[in-house]
Amino acid sequence: MKPFTYERAVSVRSAAIAAAGNPQARFIAGGTNLLDLMKLQIEAPAHLIDVNGLGLDRIESSADGGLRIGAIVRNTDLAAHASVRRDYGLLSRALLAGASGQLRNKATTAGNLLQRTRCPYFYDTNMPCNKRQPGAGCSAIGGVTRQHAVVGGSQACIATHPSDMAVALRALDATVETMRADGRQRRIPIADFHRLPGDTPHIETSLERSELITAVTLPAPVGGTHIYRKVRDRASYAFALVSVAAIVQKDGSGRVALGGVAHKPWRVEKAEALLPLGARATTAALLEGARPTPENEFKITLAERTLAGVLAQAKG
Repeated sequence: MKPFTYERAVSVRSAAIAAAGNPQARFIAGGTNLLDLMKLQIEAPAHLIDVNGLGLDRIESSADGGLRIGAIVRNTDLAAHASVRRDYGLLSRALLAGASGQLRNKATTAGNLLQRTRCPYFYDTNMPCNKRQPGAGCSAIGGVTRQHAVVGGSQACIATHPSDMAVALRALDATVETMRADGRQRRIPIADFHRLPGDTPHIETSLERSELITAVTLPAPVGGTHIYRKVRDRASYAFALVSVAAIVQKDGSGRVALGGVAHKPWRVEKAEALLPLGARATTAALLEGARPTPENEFKITLAERTLAGVLAQAKG
């Protein structure tokens, strides 16, 4: 790990100003992903800005009947919160499907959204990776691709987004709140927060440099049956091959987002109109234009069968 300097921010604005004044600075809260990347020298910040003392650890009801989740609320606390368990069960289940108990005790809401891909070529600094070093090439293309994206990828990157929480937030129509160094605040719909790789896979979100996430908000509850089903290679502490986050209403309508299939949580709203027709029609619309490799084409069938299981569970 390379040497770095450190400061504890005293306000949200001062944290953003400090980051704006140092292009080599990074925010740190739980550090469950950043510290790993620093040890491997994939990330080598010259300065860390600790945002743990900024009062961003509260979960509050919002005026519109929704919920406002502070950026550094720990995953364990969020999963166990009474309002989340009662009204947004999808989110609680997704959180508990991710990582380990020890990691969930430290990991934060904002950090979960910002965690980097788990593509093995990204973590192997001996291999070219456009996400780690723009223009270097993508070792995954032509390499081992079982875990990689089947839809939304590009010739520059076919990595998948690893978060379970983000898939649930996509189905829940969450919004990400931020503050810039000039004091301006921004509300970013979760649909626009994560980017597809295109020719710039190293740019993963719509955040500007030094822009600090302050909260995630959820709209008023929509009812329905909330299900998160994750398929992985072992029962715990593994990333999704495919995951399905769904809210299913009594009439069969609802929402669905997929994890493990794309560079971002994958939701196609027009496909949701087909939910009453079943998993096959819905999955075909969700994954229209998919370009799997021979090693990961199984994900298309797996997504359909996982969604079928979710719809059957919702019927009771």
